[in-house]
Amino acid sequence: MKSYTVTVNGVTYDVTVEENNGAVAPQMSAPRRQPVMPAKEAPKATGAKGAKAVTAGAAGKILKIDVKVGDKVSVGQSVAMLEVMKMETPIVSSDEGVVASIEIKEGDNVEAGATLITLN
Repeated sequence: MKSYTVTVNGVTYDVTVEENNGAVAPQMSAPRRQPVMPAKEAPKATGAKGAKAVTAGAAGKILKIDVKVGDKVSVGQSVAMLEVMKMETPIVSSDEGVVASIEIKEGDNVEAGATLITLN
């Protein structure tokens, strides 16, 4: 017999696997609850950076930046072009505001979730 501890979707189970003539018969205990830690929110940008961040939806390479500091941006407006898996993917703003800072330059490689531009 072998015992294992398995966690599935935040619930921990003690599992015992018994060998019977080459066949395996699993047995499970009642789940043990473990506290689930809430996800931490990203800190809001302050100072020279804006309070609203426009982030990369996927990892890729910045091909073009369509805005400059001081430009007014509306919801759905393209602010940069990202190459993802050989495809050009526009990065659009989900908020309206004024461009406070540009955290990238053309040719940069970025990770998914990276802040590209901040807005006020």
